Amino acid sequence: MPTPQEKADFSEWLKLSMTRVPEKMRGATDLSNKFNLRFRGEPVFAQTAHKWLTGRLIPPVDKLQTLAEWLKVDLHWLHYEPPPSGNPQVTPKPLAHDEQYPASEDPASEETLELASKIEALSPHHRYLVEELVAQFYGGAKR
Repeated sequence: MPTPQEKADFSEWLKLSMTRVPEKMRGATDLSNKFNLRFRGEPVFAQTAHKWLTGRLIPPVDKLQTLAEWLKVDLHWLHYEPPPSGNPQVTPKPLAHDEQYPASEDPASEETLELASKIEALSPHHRYLVEELVAQFYGGAKR
């Protein structure tokens, strides 16, 4: 059974994914109507879609699969978190909120270092969201 945090995370990832599709969706009714056009099983009512968006329910796997395909996101990411990169390198430990990157030979501006420190201190999920947001501004996929 999913924890309240897993449900909240799913809701956050679903809402982010909805902003990435060309079709505009204003809420649960739009989500359920457009979802039902793609799903071959029992239709989803607006009340159910509302529970997805408010973090009270995670859909079953068949509906998650349809959502992932439609929203063009990885099923694992949509349900759990960013997928494992497959890279055997160890991920460095994030910096604490009060830590900063050390100065280098060619130092970046103080503002850049402060921003990088703040991003690095975020949880893996929130860092992923920031990366996705930046990718959207630059018009391309993150990876």
